[in-house]
Amino acid sequence: MAITYNNLYLDIRRQLRQAGIEEATLEARELVCFGTGKSREQLQRDGGLYASPELESRVRDLVERHLAGEPVAYLIGEWEFYGLPLDISRDVLIPRSDTEVLAGQAIEYIKTLGECRVLDLCAGSGCIGLAAASQAPRARVVLGEWSDGALKICRQNIRRNGLSGRVVPMQVNALEKPERSLGEFQCIISNPPYIPAGDIQGLDVSVKDYEPHLALDGGEDGLDFYRAISEKWKEALVPGGQLYFEVGIGQADEVLRIMRAQGFGDIQIVRDLRDIPRVVYGTLCTEL
Repeated sequence: MAITYNNLYLDIRRQLRQAGIEEATLEARELVCFGTGKSREQLQRDGGLYASPELESRVRDLVERHLAGEPVAYLIGEWEFYGLPLDISRDVLIPRSDTEVLAGQAIEYIKTLGECRVLDLCAGSGCIGLAAASQAPRARVVLGEWSDGALKICRQNIRRNGLSGRVVPMQVNALEKPERSLGEFQCIISNPPYIPAGDIQGLDVSVKDYEPHLALDGGEDGLDFYRAISEKWKEALVPGGQLYFEVGIGQADEVLRIMRAQGFGDIQIVRDLRDIPRVVYGTLCTEL
């Protein structure tokens, strides 16, 4: 029986809600748009028209894959972060709303600097650095990333958002000291791998089976990258510059102690929208 685009969307939304998916409205819209090849505006405009059986079948196949665990962002190959459209592949983590809290805190600071250099370390899709560049027009941003696949996505997203003049991707290893040629930054932002290695197999199927383990594994206690970045990358931060971290649940106090031991002061902890301590940031003391 033929179905209109609007009724197809409503049917998919109901199906996702019954499966307990919190973002059912958003995900239903994205799956129907992608499966039918329509933009959001076109879907709204053509809601009363009938979808062909082929398009309906394509959408329902996508939904079945999603209900089996495959994230929507990987199914459609893109996602939105801080208002920016981003290409996404299985080489990068899917940008999450929690990370917008990190981006927002850093952007507030970057806007006060005027001309400055910013490093998004462990950049993944480049979402944080690109958000910073979009909101602070006088900032020049480096997307530092180790994975070749992630760097490819960074390059695509720089082009997609028209930021080639102020944002550059660079292959760096966050666990090693930076090359002097990288120069100095007024702000370093990092959402590093922070899942304890032994916990990865217990994660939700949508994360464990689809997202890149390289971007999840934070070592035995999940804190390897916080130790390395706080110690080794402060060399790339100007005295008085700020370092911003996203942290996992229960990690904020330990990350604060790590930063304090490496000479950071005025360290703050910021909670996310679910009241979970999610961001830790501090200032590199000028006497170092």
